[in-house]
Amino acid sequence: MCFSRAPQANCVTFGDQQFESHGSEEKTRANLAEYDSIYMKKENTVLNKLIETLKDGQEGFKQAAESVRNPALKVLFSDYSHQRSRFATALQSEARHHGETEPETSSSSTGALHRGWINLKSAITGGDEHAVLAECERGEDSAVEEYKKAMDDGLSPSAQELVVRQFAEIKAAHDRIKSLRDAAKS
Repeated sequence: MCFSRAPQANCVTFGDQQFESHGSEEKTRANLAEYDSIYMKKENTVLNKLIETLKDGQEGFKQAAESVRNPALKVLFSDYSHQRSRFATALQSEARHHGETEPETSSSSTGALHRGWINLKSAITGGDEHAVLAECERGEDSAVEEYKKAMDDGLSPSAQELVVRQFAEIKAAHDRIKSLRDAAKS
């Protein structure tokens, strides 16, 4: 941080951080490298959270496809499961590009509980489409919120572009699931 008022001190701004340089360009570079490392770790934490969310969706849609009898819904849920897998793979690649050696590969415990709830609700309702769609829509609400948070987290341009592109498709899936849920209610 740049707090010194010493005449030999120079302040160098990088992002929203200021670093102090006392004439040593090497020291300034070291400070910038440390900041860059911290920034990359934060970005990878955000990407790993999205990967976990996508893995939750992948498994949730897979179970939803197995829970319904309607062939069109089976195909739709299966397609969304595959989409989430592709999105997770793309984010894992982006995380590796930013220095993450072991990007997230699994779903969350919260997602596992939600999938258990889908299974229980499906068993109790006999694969009732409205009930399964309602649970899928709840899961999609969570995915939309995670993507919104990630987009506000100051990602690098390449990560931001990928997340924004994926968000558009996540939001479209959410809206379609919600519309199908509302139609199944009637």
